[in-house]
Parts: sequence; structure tokens; C-alpha cells
Amino acid sequence: MIYLKTKEEIELLRQSNQLVSRTLALVGRNIRPGVTTRELDALAEEYIRSKGAVPNFKGYGGFPATLCMSVNEQIVHGIPSGYALQEGDILSVDCGAFMNGFHGDSAYTFAVGGMDSLAPRVRELLDVTKEALYRGVAQAHVGNRIGDISHAVQEYAQGHGMTVVREMVGHGLGRHLHEEPQVPNYGKRGSGPRLKAGMVLCIEPMINLGTRNVIFERDGWTVRTADRKPSAHFEFAVAITEQGPDVLTTFEYIEKGLPID
Repeated sequence: MIYLKTKEEIELLRQSNQLVSRTLALVGRNIRPGVTTRELDALAEEYIRSKGAVPNFKGYGGFPATLCMSVNEQIVHGIPSGYALQEGDILSVDCGAFMNGFHGDSAYTFAVGGMDSLAPRVRELLDVTKEALYRGVAQAHVGNRIGDISHAVQEYAQGHGMTVVREMVGHGLGRHLHEEPQVPNYGKRGSGPRLKAGMVLCIEPMINLGTRNVIFERDGWTVRTADRKPSAHFEFAVAITEQGPDVLTTFEYIEKGLPID
């Protein structure tokens, strides 16, 4: 069942998602060579709880941490550890928080040491994945279909010689972290459920530099590329409204350095 949200519920969802956006920015400001992913995870948990919210990934299906932190060839669901980041790594940080009865969920892929530390093709991977997200969001209009979002992401990524992960998809968001409908990053225009005002979707391209094939690691969570080439992941929570897509999360705290309180 697809749950349509009221305007009041969308505003509560915005609060949860803005907290996630600020948490991602806090993490980003502390990413540097030598810091461990476990240290960043602890920082995020402390911040989320200090705002009266709960890290919604922790304990979800047994997941042991606040953040999913996926390095280089890891696509999603990496478990924070004692790994010390190195200059030239890319780190996908997926963050969620629960407050006021609603969930927030967003992801951003950071360059450790800055974009200039990355090989040109890896920089392009991050740029293409983020632009694929924006192209998907641009299709999130009343009357369109899920497949219009999916196709826009796939077409842009593949047009740059990159591949789209198919095993994991975006999803609805609300009182539950994962709701219907699923939002694949591949598909045909005009296919899938029709978009209606009140739907809230997590659109989250996961794009690989090499093969689209994946490996599920023995820890039961981490998913990586089969050829160990890098993968990037960006995610927005988006409300469908009669006025157009309303992005409830933002990257401005990260990219414009806005104060996060």
C-alpha cells in the first residue's frame, strides 16, 4: 500500500530530513585522512540523539551502527569500523533519523582529501551520480510514473559509460523507513505506479564505474562491486506535490557550509 501524506505530515517529514541533512554535513566536516569510519559514526549518533531524535538505522534488521559507511568499491550498507580513511578514498555516507513520528533518510558521497585528490574518472563518477539524482527528481511530478524517474537516472548514468545497480532501489518514506513504492534506478518511461500528491519518495542513484554486478559480503550487510571498481551513492527524500517536487533533504549544509547548530 502507498501511503499519501498530508501537508502537515510532510512538514514533520521535512524536520526529520533536515536533521539528517545537518548530520551529513557534520560528518562531512570531520572527514579527513586518518579518521576512522567508527569515529564518524559515533559523532553522528551523538548529534542525532542531542536533537531528541533516534538513529533509525541502528538496530534496523540487526544493523549495528548509526550510519551506513561505504568506502570505494563498497556500494551501500558498509558497517563503520576501525578503517582509517586515506586521501583519495571516496566515502558514501547514508544517514537516517526518526523524530516526531516520521523518518528521515539521505546519502552523500564524499571525497576524502577533497575532489582534487580523486582520479579524474572517479571525480566524474561522483558528478554523474549526483546529476542523475537531480534528473530523477526533475521527473517527480504528479501524473508521471515511477518509471520516468528510473529512466532518467539510468539514461544519464549509462550515457556517461557507467552502470546502474539493480539489486537495491529507492523507496517510499514516512512513518516507516521503507514504504511502497520501490523506486528503481533503471526502467522504462511510462511504467510503474503513477505519482500522486502526498507521496514521499527516496530517490537514490547507486552508480558504478565498472560492472553493475555486485557481491554481498559475508558480514550480511556490505554490498560491493564485483570488479572492485568505485561506486557512488546520493539520495534525496522528495515529496510529490501539485506544485512539483519538494525536496525535503538538502545538500546545502554540505556544499554551501550553512551553519548546522
